[in-house]
Amino acid sequence: MKPFDLSLYLVLDPDLCQRHSMIETAREAVAGGATMVQVRHKQASTDERIALGRSLMEALRGSNATVIMNDDVTAAIESGVDGLHIGQGDMTPSLARARIGSELILGLSVNTEGAARLIDPAIIDYVGVGPVFATPTKPDHEKPLGFDGLAKVVAASPVPTVAIGGLKQEHVQRVLAAGADGVAVVSAICGTADPRQAARALCERLRAAR
Repeated sequence: MKPFDLSLYLVLDPDLCQRHSMIETAREAVAGGATMVQVRHKQASTDERIALGRSLMEALRGSNATVIMNDDVTAAIESGVDGLHIGQGDMTPSLARARIGSELILGLSVNTEGAARLIDPAIIDYVGVGPVFATPTKPDHEKPLGFDGLAKVVAASPVPTVAIGGLKQEHVQRVLAAGADGVAVVSAICGTADPRQAARALCERLRAAR
């Protein structure tokens, strides 16, 4: 399995990335310091996700960034990305692990302390905890946790955690203070005129907060 760093986790949004494209947004964000990139494209077919994953791997070749496919096991395997991320309403973690094997990273979304305590570190490599705030980029999200709720779920998790949900530069310090290993963002990079500078500014906040 490829080593991974949750510090700055970019979730690509096809609508917000229209200005630069998803590939160019990811390339610029990684140049600015993003450590992980998730392909999240709910409207795409599996074949389209496979093509996107392959293009992204090629675009980021030579960087240390890891690429994660959201929800689609077939696309994760066929595109050759580094891992798969699933939600609570998707297939079970054990089935996902059985299908992707031991070499791919497996992430899971969690929203409660109870769900975090059920995580098997032999199956799950990291969790995305959130949403911290309500966010329009995922309208069907669970109830927002806030920073106190984030800290409780993070404390219950036996694997590394990344906070997600409406997070911006000004939230980085409180995310790390809650115990999370990193911050996941969507519009804080995808919706900006300069994704490289946006990622760089987030990295500076991360360094200052550690």
